[in-house]
Amino acid sequence: MTARPFIFDTEFDAAGVVVQSSAWQPTKRAYTPAEVEALVAQGRLEAREAALGEAASLQAQALSAIAQALAHAAPALTQVAQAHREQSADLALAAARVVAGAALDRFPAGPLQAALEALGHEIDASPRLVVRTAGLDEEGRGRLESLCADAGFTGLIAFRDEPGLPAASFRLEWSDGRAEFDADAAFSRMADALHSALASEAGHAETLNDGRP
Repeated sequence: MTARPFIFDTEFDAAGVVVQSSAWQPTKRAYTPAEVEALVAQGRLEAREAALGEAASLQAQALSAIAQALAHAAPALTQVAQAHREQSADLALAAARVVAGAALDRFPAGPLQAALEALGHEIDASPRLVVRTAGLDEEGRGRLESLCADAGFTGLIAFRDEPGLPAASFRLEWSDGRAEFDADAAFSRMADALHSALASEAGHAETLNDGRP
């Protein structure tokens, strides 16, 4: 065993003046109650800070995991949202068609009357108006003649029965123009316009993200 020389931490000069003081402190083996309480409080504070730091780290990891999960799920969620829009639109269109169909069954001459009211200024100077429709009875013809008279039309009205036309559909012909309405074609155009709008919306839809700007 190698002997270790004793080292004096405090150095003196030749005159006995302290050149370097010793940094050695004896180990404290006894504490007062106040010191014990202070040490306990310090320990609790350090433990709390360590626990808060660990909790913050776990929270950051959880948020990162959530962000990654959202990033992977965003395309699928976007597709689900778009499918929901399309199904909701189809359902609304189907319901509207049922309601409109019931209304047209009850008032089949309604669209024709509305068209004559809108075209009053265009047909009033025509000598002859041809009305092509299906299932129009004498009472209905009388209402249409009265409607044309109220609009200022003084020419001849010729009714032509067209059994092949869908219910509430019609064709109007006068000297310098014509107009027509096909209920089935109108619903088809509505469906096409709706699907086109949904397709356009899908092309510009906002994608789901992780909440970051």
